[in-house]
Amino acid sequence: MQNYLIKNITIVNEGKSVPGDVLIKDGVIEKIAPSIQVPYQVIEIDGELKHLLPGAIDDQVHFREPGLTHKATIYTESKAAVAGGVTSFMEMPNTVPPVFTQELLEQKYEIARNSSLANYSFFMGTSNENAEEALKTNAKKDKVAGIKIFMGSSTGGLLVDNYLSLERMFRDSEVLIATHCEDEKIIRSNLERITASRPVLEAADHPLIRDEAACFESSLTAIQFAKKYNTRLHVLHISTEKELQLFSNMLPLEEKRITSEVCVHHLHFTSNDYSVLGNRIKCNPAIKAPHNREALWKALLDDRLDVIATDHAPHTLEEKSGTYLHAHAGLPLVQHSVLMMLHYVRAGKISIEKVVEKMSHAVATCFQVSDRGYIREGYKADLVIVDLNAKTQVSKNSLLYKCGWSPLEDTIFPAAITHTFVNGNLVYGNGSWDESKKGERLNFNR
Repeated sequence: MQNYLIKNITIVNEGKSVPGDVLIKDGVIEKIAPSIQVPYQVIEIDGELKHLLPGAIDDQVHFREPGLTHKATIYTESKAAVAGGVTSFMEMPNTVPPVFTQELLEQKYEIARNSSLANYSFFMGTSNENAEEALKTNAKKDKVAGIKIFMGSSTGGLLVDNYLSLERMFRDSEVLIATHCEDEKIIRSNLERITASRPVLEAADHPLIRDEAACFESSLTAIQFAKKYNTRLHVLHISTEKELQLFSNMLPLEEKRITSEVCVHHLHFTSNDYSVLGNRIKCNPAIKAPHNREALWKALLDDRLDVIATDHAPHTLEEKSGTYLHAHAGLPLVQHSVLMMLHYVRAGKISIEKVVEKMSHAVATCFQVSDRGYIREGYKADLVIVDLNAKTQVSKNSLLYKCGWSPLEDTIFPAAITHTFVNGNLVYGNGSWDESKKGERLNFNR
C-alpha cells in the first residue's frame, strides 16, 4: 500500500483547526505533528491553504441495491459519496426484497464488499411479524449499524404499526434502534381532508399532509418506548420545530440513550422552494415551513440535534415527474452534503469545526464506530482535503448518481473537495480515481 505525507495543511479535528503534517502509513494515521520528515519513500501532498477533515460518516442512505438498481447501486452511490467527502455510510433496509432476514442482511454486506468504494454498514429491517429474526442482530452488535423501524412512511411490510411488535423490539433489542417517525393515521386523515377540498394536489401540499403533528406524535411514541425500556434510540431526520422539545443537550453525547439526526435538505430548503423545485424536493419527512428550518439550525448548534446526514434517496427523473400523488419521495444528496455545510461555514452560520463534529465525530460516537471519525494516530486514514478558496458548480455532467439529476443543479458552492482517502487509499484525487481497493465493513465498539 502506498504511503502519503500531507504537508502544511490546516487540520480540523476535535474542536480545533491547527496547522501541521499528517503521515499515512499502511492505511492508518501514523503520525500527526507540526512537521514530519520520514526516512522512507512517500507520496507528498502539499496542503498549503487547504483543510484536512476526517471523512464524513453518513448514518442514513438508500443505495437501492438489491432490487432497485435502475435508480442506484452500491457502487455508483458510494463513488458519489467519496467524491463528496463521505468515506463511510450506513444503508437502510427498504430494498427489494426488504431486509427481513439475517441472510438477506449478509447478502448486502457481500455486495458492498465487492463493489463499495466507501466503508459500509447496513441496518436490519423490521416488520410486524419478524421480531424474532430481527432480534438475532443482538449477536452481531459489533458488526451491524443497528435495527431500523419504519414507524410511518413505508410499504411492503416495512411499516411497523403493531404496538405489540414495537414493544418487543424496544424491550429486547441490545443494539441501536433507528426510527423513521411519521404517524400514518394523521397523514391519512390530512390527505383525506385536503383532497376533499382540492382534488388536484401539488408538491406544496406535501408538508400539509405530512405535517408537524404527524412527526411529533410518532417521535413521541418512539421516545416513550425507549424511556420505558432504556433502549438505545436514534430518531432519524428531525424536520419540525415541535419535535425539538423531545430532545436534550443536558448530557454529553456518549451518555445519551436517545439521540437525533438532522438532514442537510431540512437545513437547506423550505416549503418556499416547492414553487421552483416541485416534486424534486418531495421527501419523507417533508420539507416544511421556514420557521422549522431556523429552529433546526438553532438545535443543531446547541446540541439538541446530534448528527448531520443526508437520507440520500435517489429516484429516476421519470419517477419524480407527473402528478404529486404519483411522484416518488426522496432526493439524491450524498455527493454534495459536505459542500452544502461548507457553504454555511462561508455564510457564517456554522463553524468548520462544528461541521466536522456533526458529520464525523458525533456519528462515530453515536454509533460507537471503531477507529474512525477522528484524525487520531492509529485511526483508519479516512481523510478529506478541502479547498475553501475554490468553487464547485453542480452540473449534470459532474453528477455521479446513477439517477443523473440533483435538486442542487446550477448551485455554485464556495469550496471544493480535492482528495478523499478511504483506509489510506487515495480513492479520489483532483478528479482522478483509484478504484483498486474497496471500502471496509465498519466495526462497532459495543
